[in-house]
Amino acid sequence: MSTNERPPAVAGYFYPASKEELNALMDSLFDRAAEPVLNALPKAMISPHAGLVYSGPIAANLFQSFAKKPEAAAGITRVLLLGPSHRVRFEGIAVSSANYFLTPLGKIPVDRAATAEALKLSGIVTFDQAHAQEHSLEMQLPFIQRIFPNASILPLCIGLADPSLVAHAIKTFWGRPATLTIVSSDLSHYLPYERAQTVDRETTSFIEKLEYEKVASESACGAYPVRGLLKFAREEKLNVTTVDLRNSGDTAGGKDQVVGYGAYAFH
Repeated sequence: MSTNERPPAVAGYFYPASKEELNALMDSLFDRAAEPVLNALPKAMISPHAGLVYSGPIAANLFQSFAKKPEAAAGITRVLLLGPSHRVRFEGIAVSSANYFLTPLGKIPVDRAATAEALKLSGIVTFDQAHAQEHSLEMQLPFIQRIFPNASILPLCIGLADPSLVAHAIKTFWGRPATLTIVSSDLSHYLPYERAQTVDRETTSFIEKLEYEKVASESACGAYPVRGLLKFAREEKLNVTTVDLRNSGDTAGGKDQVVGYGAYAFH
C-alpha cells in the first residue's frame, strides 16, 4: 500500500498557509454564517470551491447545519468527495494513491478500502496527476476537517465523464448512514454582476428540478460531477434545497467580472 501524502496545492493562495490563520478565518466564517435553514441534515451537498474570502461564506452556510449538530457530524466517518479537473484533461474518474491529503490543519486520511472498492467500477482509475494541483477537492478539506473530525475521504477527480458513470459511483456508496457526498462546483465565471445573477438563477433552477441535461460547462465548472449527482438524485427521487446563492461581487470582489457560488443540499 502506498504511504505517500498529497500536499496542499493552493495553501497561501486560496486560503492561509498557516494553521493559526486558517483556523481564525474558519472561525470567522462560521461565526458569520446564517442559522441553518434545513429541517434535516443532507446526505449530499454541492459546495463552492473558490478562495475562502470569496466563496467561504456560501460554503459555511451550507456546512452550518452540521456545525450546529456536532454529535451528528461526528457520526460521519466517510466523505465521498467529487470535484472537476481544472488542470488535467482526461476521461473518466481518477482516484489518488495517497494515504493522506494535507492542509495546514493537518492530515485527512484517504479511505483506502473505499478506494479499492471504487477501482472495481468501470471508468475509475488511479491517476495522481489529476489530483496533484487540483483545488476543487482541496477547498472542501478545511470544512471537512473542521466539521467532521472522524471522517476519512474518498476523493474522486472527475474528468470528461458521462453522468451515468458519476451517478453509479455515488450510488455505490450511497446507502451507508455514515457517508456524506460532497460535489465541489462554482457557477458562472467572469460575467458582469447582473448577468451572472441571471445565469446562476437559471442554473439553480436546473439543479432544483434535477435537470442534469441542462447544466452547461460554461455555467458550472463542476458540470460533470454535478450532472452525475443530479442524475442519481432524479433516479432516487431526492429533494433539493438551495441554501445560498451569491457571487464574488457579494463577498469580497468587484462587480465587473464575478464568479457565482451556490450551496445546495440533497435529502
